[in-house]
Amino acid sequence: MVTPTGTASSPPATPPALPRPSVDLPAVVPRRRPGRWVAGALGLLVLAMVLNSVARNDAFQWDVVARYLATAAVLDGLLLTLWLTGVVMVLGFLLGTPLAVMRLSSNPVLRALSWGYVWIFRSTPLLVQLLFWFNIGALYPRLGLGVPFGPQFLTVETVNLLGPTLTAVIGLTLHEAAYAAEVVRGGVLSVDGGQTEAAQALGLSRWRTLRRVVVPQAMRSIVPTAGNMLIGTLKGTSIVSVLAVHDLLFSVQLVYNQTYQVIPLLLVATLWYVAVTTVLGVGQFYVERRYARGSARALPRTPLPVSYTHLDVYKRQLQRLRERLERPAPRRGVLVEGGER
Repeated sequence: MVTPTGTASSPPATPPALPRPSVDLPAVVPRRRPGRWVAGALGLLVLAMVLNSVARNDAFQWDVVARYLATAAVLDGLLLTLWLTGVVMVLGFLLGTPLAVMRLSSNPVLRALSWGYVWIFRSTPLLVQLLFWFNIGALYPRLGLGVPFGPQFLTVETVNLLGPTLTAVIGLTLHEAAYAAEVVRGGVLSVDGGQTEAAQALGLSRWRTLRRVVVPQAMRSIVPTAGNMLIGTLKGTSIVSVLAVHDLLFSVQLVYNQTYQVIPLLLVATLWYVAVTTVLGVGQFYVERRYARGSARALPRTPLPVSYTHLDVYKRQLQRLRERLERPAPRRGVLVEGGER
């Protein structure tokens, strides 16, 4: 080989070949873990024993469970339970969100009021709060609207105003708002402070920054806890049975007080609670998955075998195949004398 300067150069030396092993290496074998198989077998054995005892125990009276599972009284109580859960969650977050904003405010009075509200309603048991609101007529027989320390224009008897259902809504909402305030506050604090600084640099107001920048990112932390609160509220509504509210548990109690079939009727309530909480858990999973799109590289797998991600891949593959079929075929030349035509 001749270099640009006119001098001859030797060809580049080839790297020496690595010596091949004289003996073939054995294939990689995964480590055996017999403890896992033993633990799994024991777990399946225990599960089989429990299922067998439940299925073959005549004391459960599964025929009675099937008879009362879809009766009108039970379904009416289930609808009231679902209504209470939805109303309490919506009102709780509508009240808890301003409390969280007050807690994060620079005003010391607002911070103290929000802290005091959360402290009071988280420190007292829910049953005590419900009984207190149910007996509010003993403290305030009348509620009036008028001038402070002056005449009253409108007065209402407390006994006639607060019924069992309204008392349950008020007590559960005030209790739920204290926890919702902490959930929202924790979600807002989880957002990096640089996001707020960037929004302020763009000239966004504090309210618009909170609504358009902070809250959408805080939802990743709010949704899991809010989902747990929703399931907890659904089960917590059973405590309103002490106020004679006809929820699912109270409806079941009315039935077994007449038939004396306590165990199968309690199983009816248990099966409905399990079914509803399962549906709520699946919905919570998909909501969390949606809000995790901007923060996770790989989204968590869905319980179903075909997820939204797989459907998107299938759609893109189908679109490419359709474009390939609609593309016109290239024209091929014909060999004739004198060249290709």
